[in-house]
Amino acid sequence: MSDIPFTLDQLRILKAIAAEGSFKRAADTLYVSQPAVSLQVQNLEKQLNVPLFDRGGRKAQLTEAGHLLLSYGEKIITLCQETCRALEDLQNLQGGTLIVGASQTTGTYLLPRMIGLFRHKYPDVAVQLQVHSTRRTSWGVANGQVDLAIIGGEVPAELQDILRIIPYAEDELALILPIDHPLAKASTIQKDDLYRLNFISLDSQSTIRKVIDKVLTRCEIDTKRLKIEMELNSIEAIKNAVQAGLGAAFVSITAIEKELQLGGIYVASIKEIEVRRTLSVIINPNRYRSKAAEAFIQEILPEFSTYPELLTLEHFSTAANELGEVVSSMAKT
Repeated sequence: MSDIPFTLDQLRILKAIAAEGSFKRAADTLYVSQPAVSLQVQNLEKQLNVPLFDRGGRKAQLTEAGHLLLSYGEKIITLCQETCRALEDLQNLQGGTLIVGASQTTGTYLLPRMIGLFRHKYPDVAVQLQVHSTRRTSWGVANGQVDLAIIGGEVPAELQDILRIIPYAEDELALILPIDHPLAKASTIQKDDLYRLNFISLDSQSTIRKVIDKVLTRCEIDTKRLKIEMELNSIEAIKNAVQAGLGAAFVSITAIEKELQLGGIYVASIKEIEVRRTLSVIINPNRYRSKAAEAFIQEILPEFSTYPELLTLEHFSTAANELGEVVSSMAKT
C-alpha cells in the first residue's frame, strides 16, 4: 500500500463503534448521523479490502482485522493528541490541557483540592480529572492518555517496569464509630475489640475493599474475623451509615475531614496499631511531559506530600524525553 488507506476520522469512528457496541450509539457520541458512520466504515473496509465488523449479530462485533486496526488506531490517536498538546505547550501555559488520574478515594477527596490550587495559579490551563480503579488508571498513564496519577493501590505487575512509581503520602485508614458508641468513650481500644464490632464495608469485589483488607492484614488484623453486617457501594454511603449508628468502618482519613469538623463521627485509636497505606504518584517517563504537568509536579504535589524531597523533576525524568527535545528545538527556531 503506497498511500495510508485510512483517515483519523475513520479511526475515531472505529474506536467509537467498538466502545459503544453499535453504529447508532457511536454516531450519537460523535454527533454525526448513523448513515454517515456506516458510509465511513464501508469506505474503510473497501480501502483495506477486509471486513472489520461481523454483522451477523445484534451487537457490532469486530473481526480479527477490526481488532488489529483498533489496537494500532488507538495508539495513533493517542500520539496525535500528544502531539497537539506538545504544540499547545509552545504558548507557555497560556492554554493547553493537564490530565490527572486518580484511584477512587484520592480522586474524590484529595485531587479536587490540588486541582483547585493549580487552577488558581494557571486559570488558562484546562484540567481533566479521570477517576477509575488503580489498574485502569495505571494503564491510562502507560498509554499516554493521562499525564500523571495519584493512586492508593498496587500498579499492575506488567506495568511496574514501564511506569515511574514514587511514594507520595501516608494515608491513615481510620476506624470510625458512631459518636454514641460505647467504645467512643475509650481513649484507645484493643485489637480484639475489632472482632466484636459490626462493620460496614464496600463490596468484597471492589478495588478499595481489597486494598483496605490487604493493609489490615499487614497490620496483623484478621479480616476474616471481622463481622461484616452491611456492604454498600460508596464511601459516602458508609460514612452516612456510621453516623446513623449502623456500625463501624475503616475509611481514609482524607474522606472524613468534614465529618470530624462537624463532630458527626468518632475516630477510634487502636492500641499499638497504626493502619496506614502509602499513596504513590505514577508517570510514564518515556512519554512527553507538558509544561502544565511539570508545573503541577513542581508547585502542587509538594504541598500535600509526606515525601516532598522525592518530587523533583529528576525523579520523574529519563535520559531520553525525545518528544520534549523536539518541541524545545521547535521553540528555538
